[in-house]
Amino acid sequence: MIIGTGVTKTYKQRGDVLGGRNVQALRGVDFTVPKGGAVSFIGESGCGKTTLGRIIAGLETYDSGEIVIDGTPMTPLSPRRRRPYFRRIQLIHQDPYSALNPTRTIHQTLRAPLSLRASKTGRPASWIDERAEELLSLVGIDPGYVLGRYPHQLSGGMRQRVVIARALTVDPDMLVADESVSMIDVSMRLSILALLKDLRERLGVSVLFITHDIATARYIGGEGELYVLYRGQVVERGLTETVISAPVHPYTQSLLSAIPVLHGLERPGPERVVPTEALDERQADGGCLFARRCPFRTKRCEAELPILTAGTDPAHQYACFHPQRRDVIPVEAVA
Repeated sequence: MIIGTGVTKTYKQRGDVLGGRNVQALRGVDFTVPKGGAVSFIGESGCGKTTLGRIIAGLETYDSGEIVIDGTPMTPLSPRRRRPYFRRIQLIHQDPYSALNPTRTIHQTLRAPLSLRASKTGRPASWIDERAEELLSLVGIDPGYVLGRYPHQLSGGMRQRVVIARALTVDPDMLVADESVSMIDVSMRLSILALLKDLRERLGVSVLFITHDIATARYIGGEGELYVLYRGQVVERGLTETVISAPVHPYTQSLLSAIPVLHGLERPGPERVVPTEALDERQADGGCLFARRCPFRTKRCEAELPILTAGTDPAHQYACFHPQRRDVIPVEAVA
């Protein structure tokens, strides 16, 4: 299990970027990823979800707060002592084109981490090739076809499967899938999502799914939790089905209102919520972070910062002074 408490991250800007203001990527985020479970982080570009995913995978540092992996806090540990914990958490990159070394064959790509494991555990050299073939078969690829090929000789979908196979070489406890199907042809996306879901069920690995696409989050972790991030803050969280079918935060409602329903036309729900203006990161902080764009804001929203609060359902939390459920997508979209 991985638990985050009050995780913050600020990027310092140079020159005139965003007026020279520092960017608060994360503002005290709490989260829990249970062992073998599925959790999704959703939000528009720049909300902090990728930064959070990289922190969880050990690829980015955090400024304050705490990350606890299987009961062990990471902050007191040196980078060297943290490494074994984060090695069990593997990131599946968004872009399979740049995630693989173009000068290495697939066999060389998989052999490198497997050789390291073999040397540490005393396994014979024959195990390396056997395990490489086993992993490729596990992700639905014919080893005889791809092992001797280079990444540019494979399709985008096959490359992403190779990236997943490489992540599995260390027998991880958790996979962090950062927009893992956004760079793949639409026709291949469902097969990759089905693969991640199958791996979670067969291997017992946890899956943290980072996306802006609510439909894919629902498919991967329908029985798990959904976290909605806005400008580095969790504004709504709860069971995936609850958040999608009964959203109460205006930002969540605006995300759901943008979902196209494929009946020949885009048909928003009867209570569609549309932000009043575009996102501007240069806006000064103060009050609710979504207040400037919220069609339901009041003076209190502009003056005070709401915190996550539970309503009648303790598992469903939201950071809003005026929560109200709205039917923002047609019934067919959540049936």
